[in-house]
Amino acid sequence: MTIRHHLSDDLLVSYAAGSLAEGWSIAVATHLALCPSCRRSLSVAESIGGDLLENISDNASVDHSWASVRARLQQAPKIAARGTPETPPAGYSGGLPEPLRSYVGGDFDTLKWRPLGRGAYHIPIRTRDRETMVRLLRIPAGKPVPEHSHGGRELTLVLNGSFVDGGEVFARGDIEDADASLTHQPVATPGTDCICLAVTDAPLKFRSWIVRAIQPFLGI
Repeated sequence: MTIRHHLSDDLLVSYAAGSLAEGWSIAVATHLALCPSCRRSLSVAESIGGDLLENISDNASVDHSWASVRARLQQAPKIAARGTPETPPAGYSGGLPEPLRSYVGGDFDTLKWRPLGRGAYHIPIRTRDRETMVRLLRIPAGKPVPEHSHGGRELTLVLNGSFVDGGEVFARGDIEDADASLTHQPVATPGTDCICLAVTDAPLKFRSWIVRAIQPFLGI
């Protein structure tokens, strides 16, 4: 498994600082369970955070500190690549990784899907925060998601199969980070259904009036 689409620096630093809402944290932690490169970057972020807490002065520039964090995060994967590749963390089964497996109460073979229409399914995931909406999505092989834009941020983590968006392929472990500037229509690749974890902080904005009409009933 080769992961080509990784977590952004702001997500890694916020996760290391413990400042992410629960929904975002689920997506980040699940990606980290699959991605040795981002686990190394997280270790760097945690180390930098500890150093800043110990050494930063009252007059230190916050902007300068953030630039330093970004620079060291960008260097971390290149340095780590010279060593021995890491093995997956304990508990990784090749199916749904933790912590996601605990949130849904099982693995792929025990999931209880709810229909969305046109062969698509979802499973809403309850969290304690009101900032985000979290769900599993299952898109039929070879079929598109309705074209949409975003009212806020959307993280999409591939767990099974793959999808194509903007000429790029997102496969297991890849994460797509979309915002209000993006209008797109991801398409599941042929062969197997694409299962993703999707986290949003605002409802999607669908182009189709039919989808918009039923959107309140679907909760997406």
